[in-house]
Amino acid sequence: MPQYDVFPNPSASAANGIPFVVVIQSELLDALATRLVVPLAEPHSAGKVPAKLCPLIMVEHRRLHALAHYAAPLPARLLRGPVANVATQAGALVAAMDVVLSGV
Repeated sequence: MPQYDVFPNPSASAANGIPFVVVIQSELLDALATRLVVPLAEPHSAGKVPAKLCPLIMVEHRRLHALAHYAAPLPARLLRGPVANVATQAGALVAAMDVVLSGV
């Protein structure tokens, strides 16, 4: 599964405010049954968030906040039908994960 692929949120109960998740896990770990994903939230659902921790990511002409502090593993089998790949925005996602891991 390509890194930075964007999928519809498999959680029906959360999909209203968080329509997508983005895979941030390296493709070198594709043998694992899970994928580390970051939720992509509508700005009004995210509330006021630190820009470096929650950068804006463009998906299908929509501006969404990547909620790096909510990164979590999901079963790969739940991620079906990628809608986009945001590899061109990888720098912002990696920087957001750096904030989670190091605080800066």
